[in-house]
Amino acid sequence: MSTLLDAWRHAPTQRKVWALAAPMILSNLSVPLVALVDSAVIGHLPHAHQLAAVAVGGSLYTLLTWASGFLRMGTTGFAAQAAGRSDGAALRQVLLQALLLGALLALLLIGLALPFAGAALDLMQPSAQLDELARSYLQIRLLGLPAALATYALVGWLLGTQNARGPLAILLTTNLLNVALDLLFVLGLHWGVAGAAWASVIAEWSGALLGLYLARRTLRNLSGRIDWPALGRWLSWRPLLAVNRDIFIRTLALQLVFFLLTVQGTRLGEATVAANALLLNGLLLTAHALDGLAHAVEALCGHALGARDRLALRRSLLVAGAWSLLASLGFALFFLLGGQLFIGLQTNIPSVRETAFVYLPYLALLPLLAVWSYLLDGLFIGATRAREMRDAMLLALLLTLPLAWALQPLGNHGLWLSFLAFMALRSLCLGGYAWQLHRRNLWLAPAAKDTAANLH
Repeated sequence: MSTLLDAWRHAPTQRKVWALAAPMILSNLSVPLVALVDSAVIGHLPHAHQLAAVAVGGSLYTLLTWASGFLRMGTTGFAAQAAGRSDGAALRQVLLQALLLGALLALLLIGLALPFAGAALDLMQPSAQLDELARSYLQIRLLGLPAALATYALVGWLLGTQNARGPLAILLTTNLLNVALDLLFVLGLHWGVAGAAWASVIAEWSGALLGLYLARRTLRNLSGRIDWPALGRWLSWRPLLAVNRDIFIRTLALQLVFFLLTVQGTRLGEATVAANALLLNGLLLTAHALDGLAHAVEALCGHALGARDRLALRRSLLVAGAWSLLASLGFALFFLLGGQLFIGLQTNIPSVRETAFVYLPYLALLPLLAVWSYLLDGLFIGATRAREMRDAMLLALLLTLPLAWALQPLGNHGLWLSFLAFMALRSLCLGGYAWQLHRRNLWLAPAAKDTAANLH
């Protein structure tokens, strides 16, 4: 307790945590704005298939960008450790490699996207008008994919250098410009669905260019130069690729859980699956907010590990952990006491609302169980220990599957109990790996430093 109080009373650590967390919370909460505005603007056009085309084409595009989200997380840890060592050369190398990896991945995904989208649309069997508009929307959006992936890398890198205002500026610029251009192109110039797509493309490239400018400005104050020959050596790429691979596998496992939750809920009826979707929106809201504190942990813990500062590592983790717990308690009370209002704002369909009200206590418990996995994810990302993150996620999934099968007779209650168990096991497994590393004194082991140094 005295250690926690010492950390809590340490004003410099409090300032550092919130200097990073507050902008990232604002950045994260701005993300859903674009989808809402797209729906609202296109929803005022005369035909339903126009709104459906944006929904279908947008979901296909989102799947491509989501699959590449590891670029952000994989870059943050290496950049934070390099910043902790005040290693300007390594920071340049990390940024260049992340941008090159994003560019190559964008080319690969663009090549795969069109046949993949064609197969997906064939399975959906849409009308001829919807099919044509959805394909057209996706083709335009693909022009912004290289910028979107570059932005992932730039946001991760800037966060690793403890610059949270940079990601905030990038995401707010991208999202607000998207909103303004949506209104201009769709409602002002009457470009329809294509206008919404072009608005997103221009906004994504604007965000990427702003990110490049901010990265260049950050590097002006750091000496060092890029090791160009190292780009041709496999050893210089292996640490970054290994971390990104493990984060990708971990993310796939997490998405599998949500997919299975949707599939099983669908079998229980339309009202049930709709109610579950509304309840999970509460989890997404919680995750977007608490991830801001997790991002602070990534940057501060990575910096402390790079500087081999055990005291700073402990203080950062304890302060961010305490604030995360308080925030999760706030969300739990909100869903417990105001959950009916939250559901009522999302739908006026009586059967869906009544079904959702029954399962609100599960939603109230979720923040208290999930918060620890968010916090520990931040620690492992900052330490570039993605393998442990991957293994913890896979272990939690494997332990939950037999429980979910056994609880099937309980219907949707069994489904929610299984989901809560998964979130709890995810936190426990991550905590177990963290404790093992602590006991073996591996958080600050020289090997961790040397692995990050292999990037240059």
